[in-house]
Amino acid sequence: MKKVIIVLVVIAVAGLGVYSIKSYMDNAIYRNPAFASGNGRLEATEINVATKLSEKVEKVYVTDGEFVKKGQLLAKMQTNVLEAQLAQAKAQVAVKKAELASAQAVVLQKNSTRDNAWRRFKRAEYLVSKKATSEQTFDNDKALFLAADAELVAAKAAVVQAQASIKAAEADARRVEEDIKDSSLVAPISGRVQYKVAEPGEVLEAGGCVLNMVDLTDVYMTFFLPEGVAGKVRIGADARILLDAVPHVAIPAKISFVASVAQFTPKTVETRIERQKLMFRVKARIAPELLERYIDLVKTGLPGVAWVKLDPKAEWPDFLKLSDRVAKEAGVVKK
Repeated sequence: MKKVIIVLVVIAVAGLGVYSIKSYMDNAIYRNPAFASGNGRLEATEINVATKLSEKVEKVYVTDGEFVKKGQLLAKMQTNVLEAQLAQAKAQVAVKKAELASAQAVVLQKNSTRDNAWRRFKRAEYLVSKKATSEQTFDNDKALFLAADAELVAAKAAVVQAQASIKAAEADARRVEEDIKDSSLVAPISGRVQYKVAEPGEVLEAGGCVLNMVDLTDVYMTFFLPEGVAGKVRIGADARILLDAVPHVAIPAKISFVASVAQFTPKTVETRIERQKLMFRVKARIAPELLERYIDLVKTGLPGVAWVKLDPKAEWPDFLKLSDRVAKEAGVVKK
């Protein structure tokens, strides 16, 4: 019996020793000054798809959670008033073109009148030099020429004004056309619709949000580091993200932001001691090349841990090393 007890004790001690060694090795990275980590959740850049003008929502073509591609039609605003304005603007263009044609005809007429007056004036000038006509006749012909010349200048100015009026009318028509085009709301990027804000029949003010999207090619994890560590973090430093949903897959990332001002840690940090420290907000952005490959599977809000390499020469521990497939898809050189 004593032998059995001794054997069990030896096994228990050995097991405890193995566990202690493994636990020490697993936690060694937390004491390694070459690395730092923080808890966070995946986030993405949000985009509000809004109406340009004060309009009524005619139709929404997508639903919450739907993945859409860049340029895809998301919603359409009512354009009855705009179409009426466009018809009016086009009619104004036609009127202005008719006025231009009339002004050009007047220029031709005034130009002919001015040529005739010029010839009479030059003939009178010659005759008066030969004493073959009176000074009065010469003065009358000169006055007629000057008047005809002024009328021609005025007629040409009317043509320029008519041309400017056409350009203004055409610009107004193009503006209305653009407003009609902008009333069809299309996806500015490929991403996921988070939620609809407005439904068909609702009247929105200019800039009113119709739906909210997330840019799934700009996904990052925000986490917090104490001031003593944050000062060592370089923009562009290598990072790894471990999601709770897939804890055995290291996701490559780069540090894209380090706050310049310290702040208190958010309430999401669990321990009171950590909440009492001043912390710096840091962002680790996932490689866009990897996101584009798995864009249909990317989801925001997933919790996890972000790791950052403080020493560029340090080697990632095994559990943070990239698999060959992930490294290739993300275009990352394994280190």
